[in-house]
Amino acid sequence: MPKLLSQDIDVAPIVTLSFSSDKMGASPLHDAKRNSPMTQINKVAVLGAGTMGSRIAAHLANAGIPCVLLDIVPPNSSAASKPGERNPQRDQIVAAGLEGAKKSRPAAFFDASLARLIRIGNFEDDLNLLADVDWIIEAVAENLDIKRALLKRVEAVRKPSAIITTNTSGLPVGSIAEGFSEAFRRNWFGTHFFNPPRYMRLLEIIPAPESDPAAVEAISHFCDQHLGKSIVRAKDTPNFIANRIGTFSVLNVMRVMRELGLSIEDVDALTGATLGWPKSATFRTIDMVGLDILGHVVGNMTQNVHDERSELKLPDFYGQMLERKWLGDKSKQGFYKKTKTESGVERFALDWKTLEYHPRSKPRFQLLEMAKNVESPKERLKMILGADPRDKAAQFYWTTLSELWTYAANRIPEISDSVVEIDRAMRTGFNWDMGPFEMWDAAGVPATVERMKKEGRPVAANVVKLLAAGAASWYRDDAHASSGRSFFDLKTASYQPAEVPEGVWSVAVAKKSSGVVKKNASASLVDLGDGVGCIEFHSKMNSLGADIVQFVTQTLKPGSQALGQFDAFVITNDAQHFSVGANIMLLLMAIQEGEWDEVDLAIRGFQAMTQTIKFCPKPVLTAPFGMCLGGGVEISMHSASRQPHAELYMGFAEAGVGLLPGGGGCKEMVLRAVDAAAGIRPSGRGESVELMEAMKKAFEIVAMAKVSTSALEARNFGFLSDADVITMNRERLLTDAKRRALELVAEGYTAPVMRTDIPAPGESVFATLKLGVHLMRQGEFISDHEVKIGQKVAEVLCGGNVTPGTPISEQYLLDLEREAFKSLCGEKKTQERIQYTLKTGKTLRN
Repeated sequence: MPKLLSQDIDVAPIVTLSFSSDKMGASPLHDAKRNSPMTQINKVAVLGAGTMGSRIAAHLANAGIPCVLLDIVPPNSSAASKPGERNPQRDQIVAAGLEGAKKSRPAAFFDASLARLIRIGNFEDDLNLLADVDWIIEAVAENLDIKRALLKRVEAVRKPSAIITTNTSGLPVGSIAEGFSEAFRRNWFGTHFFNPPRYMRLLEIIPAPESDPAAVEAISHFCDQHLGKSIVRAKDTPNFIANRIGTFSVLNVMRVMRELGLSIEDVDALTGATLGWPKSATFRTIDMVGLDILGHVVGNMTQNVHDERSELKLPDFYGQMLERKWLGDKSKQGFYKKTKTESGVERFALDWKTLEYHPRSKPRFQLLEMAKNVESPKERLKMILGADPRDKAAQFYWTTLSELWTYAANRIPEISDSVVEIDRAMRTGFNWDMGPFEMWDAAGVPATVERMKKEGRPVAANVVKLLAAGAASWYRDDAHASSGRSFFDLKTASYQPAEVPEGVWSVAVAKKSSGVVKKNASASLVDLGDGVGCIEFHSKMNSLGADIVQFVTQTLKPGSQALGQFDAFVITNDAQHFSVGANIMLLLMAIQEGEWDEVDLAIRGFQAMTQTIKFCPKPVLTAPFGMCLGGGVEISMHSASRQPHAELYMGFAEAGVGLLPGGGGCKEMVLRAVDAAAGIRPSGRGESVELMEAMKKAFEIVAMAKVSTSALEARNFGFLSDADVITMNRERLLTDAKRRALELVAEGYTAPVMRTDIPAPGESVFATLKLGVHLMRQGEFISDHEVKIGQKVAEVLCGGNVTPGTPISEQYLLDLEREAFKSLCGEKKTQERIQYTLKTGKTLRN
């Protein structure tokens, strides 16, 4: 990692380089083929502080990279009156851009303090700051003359080794640097980030004709490992890959909507989660992105693309919306708008035929209701395409998807040489679960092509080539390929391994190469090689039920066969979320049936599992990511070490359903608070200002059900330790976790011993926390039931109403947790909360 710009902020542990023993230090990127170091990226400059530029700078700061952010000087801004002074007005535009990034939602920064790594300035006074940067990213207005004029000035001040790239989304990359020096052109190419850069994994790399392959590889490697990007090499064609395919899809969806007489709400219901596309679907996504942004992308495509579907245009109603400045969320109305009514805030939808708004309706398609019962995305796709062709929803799906597949197949080799790049671009740039060719495979290529022919639809020459070669799918399993599959290469008309960068790995691929050791309905033990086993959850949303509890306990308990087979274990999986916590539906059923012995047994079983993890003689490491809630946090906190992904939404959500952490979570929060306070001021008793502050923080995190917005914040909450290194690239998490597990083995890991001498925070802290709860109620910030929850949390965290400093054990705290958990289960209002959450997915404040 590069040294930090500011010495008073420690973010070095944020990033780990895969296969790097010096996980904190700056290590040159190395190209084995050239046998010489690649360009080392220690400092970056971003030119342009608009929405994209400022957010790119923010994400570089997330990775601990010092960054310079520059923009134009506002009109009529004078220079400083005295030499050596600055006129702040000259930095107003860039300052506003950075401020926008700080306030953006979703958050652009992992933590607001990281903005300190960004130094702002302007193009007139501060171009000299580019003299020592290693990578310069141009992100100014999409105007060829503006870009070229600025880059001419950059060429004069940059150091010879500096790499310069453009974030253009529409202009030809090669034409921007036309006529520049050979040295500039060799270090010049496109890096197309997707908005918001922190969350959108795709980075399209667009080499220009004279780009140095070593420079392209250096940036690709850096963005992969440091920024967590999925790298796709695109050709220098209009809108590159993702926007070319995505724009066609949107325009075609609008065309079919008009032909079938569907509404805005209908289309959003059809193009969301059922297809494995984002829940925001089509028109809600356009509102979020901005109608003007899509209009610009479509305009570029219309002007510069001349293919077999060039007849597709934005409909007239869209143009009228642009004229009226109905741009979506940024103008507070687009295809949807929120309106205050007597019953509260109501969302209205646009009637595209009349351009009038009406209360949003919930579409009723029988096909969608049937699809909800099919969990597998591939089987769901087969089902909806096999539905009665007279059904309007079925007509919509068949028309839009068959034409998408044909269009995508016709783009090879125009925009890419393989189906792999196109699929990866759509998965990581548009958040589709499957790319177009993967969807085609799921639907069945031979059968769908036969149907296209029967209906007189165009059939892409490339799919004819596929079938003529005796192949029946674009992909097939291949245990010898690093991705676990091969793809049909249209150049050679044969299957070739779909290789991925070293370190990119998944549990699914590990299963193909090494197999599953044992499994049940909700969990599996997978051999990762080198003596490391992986415990994988695969229940719905990875909720933690009896199957998982028993599986983990049996696998890790002393004397188990697995302990004889493996030296270390990693708990992780390939799903979108690590775990949403315990299965509260089963808990509610037991409560409603009065099965209190079952409830007690379930809590004891869960506690036994977490203690088995903690005291296992072999190191157990968790690699959490996405949502890691409730019981998922408890599993993670009890592990020997953690290898989290940067995008980690971690927290105890139990208070939201009227409960408290009952699987050892409260106990672990107490241990962390007591140890943190002792580290500041060692004391034999449980009384100190430091302990009081640590306990207040722990109480707020548990009682207020705080959930982190990043792994860095999870560390601040105490869920992660300072020694836990954060992985930026989700696809490298398993590799990093396995490596860390092997490090623990090599270090001679010894399991901890259950503590019996924990100094209880006791009655004084308990009284202070209860007073805080009382004041919150007096101020009407919380309800009477939340007072009960808060007091129970305080009682457990303080070790009960005992004398401060009284030695207590971990088991004592577990017993307190269990009794408090059962007590809250018996509360009617807790049961109402659980029921409401299961029904709506939201929390009830009662």
